[in-house]
Amino acid sequence: MARIKFSTDSAADLPAQLREERSIQVLPFPIAMGDEEYEDGVDFTPDEFFDMLLSAPKIPTHAQLNAYVFTECFEAAWSEGYTDLIHVSINSKGSATFANALQARDDFYKHHPEAKDAFHIHLLDSKTYTMAYGWAVAQAVTMAREGKQAEEIVAYLQDWLDHVRVIFAPLDLRFAKKSGRISAAAAFMGEALGLKPVMTFTDGESKILAKVRGEKNVISTLVDLCRSERQPGTPYLLVRGNNQEQSARLREALQAALGEQAALEYPIGGVVAINAGPNLVGVVYRT
Repeated sequence: MARIKFSTDSAADLPAQLREERSIQVLPFPIAMGDEEYEDGVDFTPDEFFDMLLSAPKIPTHAQLNAYVFTECFEAAWSEGYTDLIHVSINSKGSATFANALQARDDFYKHHPEAKDAFHIHLLDSKTYTMAYGWAVAQAVTMAREGKQAEEIVAYLQDWLDHVRVIFAPLDLRFAKKSGRISAAAAFMGEALGLKPVMTFTDGESKILAKVRGEKNVISTLVDLCRSERQPGTPYLLVRGNNQEQSARLREALQAALGEQAALEYPIGGVVAINAGPNLVGVVYRT
């Protein structure tokens, strides 16, 4: 009988309650803030981190997850008797984390040749961020509890990742520009004109979908994109930072436009906040 373990990293922004209910192992990214080092999603809540981020004299940094972290994860799952481990990773084009997971898997099987036919490690590159992949991992756990096999679950995950869309608007571009990880934001010109970019990720690369004037028009643009692109009958998620006012406007506008509430509203975690800034709004949906 298959026993499947699920893991992801903290950039998936899985809310604590959801990851605990679903027994999902979340590997935390280390965040350096001055002389202090923290574990993303462990040492602070998202809202606490927003305050820390805004008061920090310099933008914090985060490191990749190295091969040793994955080796420990694989060793533990193997020793605990799992037949499969399914891990969905942060975008490989923004972090070497996925490459490190692949290296750790190769090393694991070199040290445990007896595990090749008994313990299967499935690694997926999300090519995106936040709950654009975290949500799929949570749904995959439900599939496993319903008795679905690992191959069917991996196929579902890959299909979701191939069709998921996260659209967002960083309302303050300082962080996105300085981090350099959202390259399209760094190249964005127009702040002097009051323009805001509405962005997404396509095959792992950041892309500006629209340039709009004023925060009110940001909301209507996000709603129009979601309404026109979302696959009917599929859930959508609300992404928020520390801007409660704009988040509420987006919530109300989407509910009015789509005729249904979001499946989940959640705050971004530390890694995403460092790179996109805490002042943002966004939506996740399937196209």
